[in-house]
Amino acid sequence: MITDARVLQPEFIPSEVKHRDAEVNTLSSVLRPLTDGVRADPAFLYGPSGTGKTCIAQFTVERLRQEVVDVNYQYVNCWEDYSRFKTLYTILDGINNTIDIHRQSTPKDVLLDRLKDYTGPPYVVILDEVDQLQDKSLLYDLYRVKDLTMLLIANKETEVFAEIDDRLTSRLTTATRIHFDHYSRSELTTILNDRVQWGLVPNIIDQERLNLIAAKAAGDARIAIGILRNAARHAHGNSLDEIPTDVIRDVVPETKSEIQQQTIDRLTDHQQTLYDIITDHGTIEPQALYDEYQERVTDPKTKRTVRNHLSKLEHYNLIGSEGNTKGRIYRALT
Repeated sequence: MITDARVLQPEFIPSEVKHRDAEVNTLSSVLRPLTDGVRADPAFLYGPSGTGKTCIAQFTVERLRQEVVDVNYQYVNCWEDYSRFKTLYTILDGINNTIDIHRQSTPKDVLLDRLKDYTGPPYVVILDEVDQLQDKSLLYDLYRVKDLTMLLIANKETEVFAEIDDRLTSRLTTATRIHFDHYSRSELTTILNDRVQWGLVPNIIDQERLNLIAAKAAGDARIAIGILRNAARHAHGNSLDEIPTDVIRDVVPETKSEIQQQTIDRLTDHQQTLYDIITDHGTIEPQALYDEYQERVTDPKTKRTVRNHLSKLEHYNLIGSEGNTKGRIYRALT
């Protein structure tokens, strides 16, 4: 039933993208200086999860490399590589410059100095989930690296710029902002049609059922593709020759739970602690939450940073909140 499992994975980058022409054209314009062998200004891609930010960033850079220009590029997931050392290591690894770097003993300054000495073609670094960086000053250091172009990706602009100093703010004010909205139901159906064509045997799902998947995904392509993937697996496992409606409905909770667990698994220690406290209490007000958070960790962050963490947890539907700033209550979501 599944002829190419790759196209049903969230990290798959298609050879063509749908319903993001404006965003691709804007980012292509930003990157145009690379065709002259010089770095481009930073760009900032932001919007809800599942709206194609990561896909469009990688697609646009890959297309530029294939069509016209010699460019190196590296993708960094800052939720996984959130420390200064890990981020610099991954960036250097993209230009094969980590062979003698030891994760336990090499000083962080050595990594940055080595990156500053880079003399290859223009280098594009995609920093996904950039708000997860522990040390935002790294962005300032990367901005100063000759021939390095940064593409920053996050859910909200405020989550990135709330904790950076004036030096970096003044330099990133010129960064092109590219906003991504949720997909419409018809747009998601088109995306699903492509994935069916590329990855499944013909005639196993009709348009009505693809529309149902799109409706259940509520504008999130990651959820839509996940539902399609799990429905195909269930249908195959039960020796069915098509994907029926009841299977689609059955896998929706499973898919959303699967994606939620993947998000929980990626939480930083501080985010995990906040999530655990809220889950333990069911509901809790901000001051009580912060007080218990301070008791559970050895290096508590500021209230401002904690608020940003909580905003991140809310964005990914791990927690909810009610009320205004003074009367706010955080609650666990089951």
